[in-house]
Amino acid sequence: MTKSELIEQLTTDKDALSKRESELIVNSIFDSIGNALVDGDRVEIRGFGSFTVRERDAREARNPKSGDIVQISAKKTPFFKTGKELRERVNVS
Repeated sequence: MTKSELIEQLTTDKDALSKRESELIVNSIFDSIGNALVDGDRVEIRGFGSFTVRERDAREARNPKSGDIVQISAKKTPFFKTGKELRERVNVS
């Protein structure tokens, strides 16, 4: 599901919301999660999962085309861990 499909689903499921209101809500949620991660905070949505930032160390890698060794600097990456309820819902047969 894409962001626009999520907005469309909110509009059709909840007749009280217009497309503009749905878009504002979705953008606000995503912006809030992103801003919290930039600030180094952890975002937890009970039953869904949690978003954190992980630090990756600097390392050496190999360019697959040329075979040269390349230095990769340390960086931070967002990480998502699913919650127990979501994992169970997905794994129901």
